Amino acid sequence: MGLTLTEKILRAHIVDGEPVKGQEVGIRIDQTLTQDATGTMAYLEFEAMGVPRVRTERSVAYIDHNTLQNGFENADDHRFIGSVAKKHGIYFSRPGNGICHQVHLERFGIPGKTLIGSDSHTPTGGGIGMIAIGAGGLDVAVAMGGGAYYITYPKVVKVNLTGKLSPWVAAKDVILEVLKRLSVKGGVGKVIEYVGEGVKTLSVPERATITNMGAELGATTSIFPSDEITKQFLEAQGRGEVWTEQKADDDAVYDEEVNIDLSALVPLAACPHSPDNVKSVAEIGKLKIDQVCIGSCTNSSLLDMMKVAHILKGKTVHPDVSLSIAPGSKQVLNMMADMGLLSIMIDAGARILESACGPCIGMGQSPNSGGISLRTFNRNFLGRSGTKDGQIYLVSPELAAISAVTGYLTDPREIGDMPDFVLPEKFTVHDNMIVPPASEEEADSVEILRGPNIKPYPATAPLEETITAPVSLKVEDNITTDHIMPAGAKILPLRSNIPAISQYCFTVCDENFPTKAKALGKSIIVGGSNYGQGSSREHAALAPLYLGIKAVLVKSFARIHRANLINAGILPLTFVNEADYDSISAGDVLKLAKVREKVAAGEQQLTVINTTTGKEIPVLCELTGRTKDIILAGGLLDYTRENLK
Repeated sequence: MGLTLTEKILRAHIVDGEPVKGQEVGIRIDQTLTQDATGTMAYLEFEAMGVPRVRTERSVAYIDHNTLQNGFENADDHRFIGSVAKKHGIYFSRPGNGICHQVHLERFGIPGKTLIGSDSHTPTGGGIGMIAIGAGGLDVAVAMGGGAYYITYPKVVKVNLTGKLSPWVAAKDVILEVLKRLSVKGGVGKVIEYVGEGVKTLSVPERATITNMGAELGATTSIFPSDEITKQFLEAQGRGEVWTEQKADDDAVYDEEVNIDLSALVPLAACPHSPDNVKSVAEIGKLKIDQVCIGSCTNSSLLDMMKVAHILKGKTVHPDVSLSIAPGSKQVLNMMADMGLLSIMIDAGARILESACGPCIGMGQSPNSGGISLRTFNRNFLGRSGTKDGQIYLVSPELAAISAVTGYLTDPREIGDMPDFVLPEKFTVHDNMIVPPASEEEADSVEILRGPNIKPYPATAPLEETITAPVSLKVEDNITTDHIMPAGAKILPLRSNIPAISQYCFTVCDENFPTKAKALGKSIIVGGSNYGQGSSREHAALAPLYLGIKAVLVKSFARIHRANLINAGILPLTFVNEADYDSISAGDVLKLAKVREKVAAGEQQLTVINTTTGKEIPVLCELTGRTKDIILAGGLLDYTRENLK
């Protein structure tokens, strides 16, 4: 029986456990990446481990999220990250060099390697045949220190692509179709592996768009084979020597199969406020729009920009529409200038933003009140744009560009004939904005530069013998990390200051939550299904830790957030009977008697007593030997200090 590509790469990297679906395995990590919104805390954690130099093949620190300098905080964090990188063997991508996933694909990604990043869209690397996984910052810190990264050995879903995309139908429409079929929960515990004759019709940037937004499925990652098209892309980047062929065996066995005829797809859009709320442009109708934003790690490649410029050439943005365009990297921006694309966009009335995440992470370009914004991004969660009642639609760059001209949601197939868009044989390579680390001999003399906004990791404590605490908050299904720990220009600069950022924790759901939770001293959160979907931000666990959250009891967890809760020493619990969710109210006092003893004994089913009502509620506490030990120790940092020595 043959192996899938996913299984081949994972099996070659397993250092702990056996490749049995549903069981935990530890894998060796070849590369890591961080970005600045999560990076400062990740490097504080790395420092706390006492490891002098990273033990990966390549680790890169990117500055791409907090690039608005409206106070000293972001600049101080960037300076800190740069000094840590120089001292500890990490490459440093300076502000302006581009979005981490776009730059990593261009300059560092290698087929067949493993990559984890402190950003949930790290699966972009799957576009060149990597196992690339989004993770919490502490998991990345451990990997940099030489520790294994632990995942549940996944099921593998075969997405069989046939046919070829019709003119003006895009790679974005492919992933929107997958989301429409599988939902934001459909990929949990799975890797999405793309195969079939249709794969050969997709360029690397198109493949990367699809794997990038596969994060919205809740999948562990997504992956394409590494083939001749991959080889051409890497050769054009001057990195042809790193290419290897990576593909599944012909007789590989998959757990599920999805068939997509690319030629049958039509332009799609994800409607507010979820990436899986997908409809065709025809179904939505002639929707008047206020704003268009083109960019993000999903759709900011040179190929995307070539298509946008073609559509805008000789035209003017509609007077009622604001159009912003953010190229994904300095390389893309340079080549846009050299090819004349930039002048076309400027002439049309586009607002050119720096090569950074920008509006995708809530850093500027918030729409007007109730405004309808078309974005080529990956998430449209309520309030993520910075405007709470903003109506955000996720679309392809082609659809976004023509709609910016017409002033309403427009099918790009109305443009007419589509030319062949061909990537250059050689990209412009100038890595002057990537700073290599100091040598091992020079590292001792490098000073770590800290600003006043940089605070230490929150205090942790071993798991208590018995937890008795009130429910400080009860929330519903599909709570995202944007609900738990919002982003935006006001909050992101506080990512290195947990006491300060905790004051915004869950304020989307209850504006008084931080004050209430702090006053209670310790408490429990109750939630619905798919709790913690979205970003990898570990601050959605660290802020609750600081506010005294001891346990989170839900119907089901999103993968990364559950791991982050464990890393923070917060007990993750799920209902045995989902109907018991209705028997708990905010303010009820819950008790877990002898919980430390039971967790230490490996008991998987515990009992929560609602002391307010007297009801006994069975819950699952599914911890393996390793995660059990992490919880008992009070979190991954405490556990790692001893185990990495």
